[in-house]
Amino acid sequence: MFTLYGVYRSRASRIVWLALELGLPFKHVPVIQANRLKGEIPPGTVHTRSPEFLKVNPNGHIPSIEDDGLVLHESLAITLYLARKHGGPLAPANVAEEGQTMMWTLWAATEVEPHSIQVLYNMAAKPPEERDTKAAAAAVEALAAPFRVLNEHLARQPFILGDRFTVADINVAEVLRYALPAKNLWEAAPAVSAWLRTCHARPAYQEMMARRDAEPA
Repeated sequence: MFTLYGVYRSRASRIVWLALELGLPFKHVPVIQANRLKGEIPPGTVHTRSPEFLKVNPNGHIPSIEDDGLVLHESLAITLYLARKHGGPLAPANVAEEGQTMMWTLWAATEVEPHSIQVLYNMAAKPPEERDTKAAAAAVEALAAPFRVLNEHLARQPFILGDRFTVADINVAEVLRYALPAKNLWEAAPAVSAWLRTCHARPAYQEMMARRDAEPA
């Protein structure tokens, strides 16, 4: 059993989805983002700037995990680690698939997430008066090319690595989920839209989102 530090309303969702897919038990230590706390912090609240959490992750970000004495940060690296350790159908089957999984994971982190997170913040997550419409428009424009690349890829096969759902799909789907408010991007990429619907129909994803939705906003 590994220990997960974080909250469901964070990038920890990627790890929870993978763990549920693989049936991996984990201990959950709630650690909330410090910037979400307003006013007086309730006693006992552990957040990303709490001394006890900074001993786990001196970067002060969630999620982190501890697994048999190994401490890891960075959500996408953690999912790759857990898939590699526990194997099964979600793990790369050979070195070629491992290379592809790393390639698409890094692609999602570098080509997509810097922009998709801006879509989320400035088109949905922030109160309307705090949204930056110019930043949102720039992010949508920047995402057009990556969406075309992924759409061409998924027009040839149902999942990132081919015919089966893997950790690569979890990593890419969770990064692209932030861009859901930009409807025009999805309308222009029907293969990406169909793939994401398939990913989101999985029971493990739905269970993860149920836990996320039950958590205080």
